Amino acid sequence: MPACRSLVPLAAVAFAALGAHVAPALAEQSFTLTIQDHRFSPAALTVPAGEKFALVVINADPTAEEFESNDFHVEKVIGGGKRMTFHVGPLAAGEYGFFGERHMDSALGRLFAE
Repeated sequence: MPACRSLVPLAAVAFAALGAHVAPALAEQSFTLTIQDHRFSPAALTVPAGEKFALVVINADPTAEEFESNDFHVEKVIGGGKRMTFHVGPLAAGEYGFFGERHMDSALGRLFAE
């Protein structure tokens, strides 16, 4: 066992040295949409082009809504009073639509990747 005890400090030094040369991971930016009275707020959202991001959708209505985008490929029912996080991207620069499928007359929005 004495040989094993001498290897532990060497392994710790090696991992510490390796960690010193690894760049820290960048955290995703987060953006929030709120559904209230069957409308999105904000109705237009600008996100960075070419980067992954988190999109938090909060359903402040008492009824469920199906958050959907054919443009950036999400489709999920969010219960009343619930929230859901989507990891999106990276998106090319441009305009992307999203909507609430259960209230398509009012729950409409645009996402701009710039």
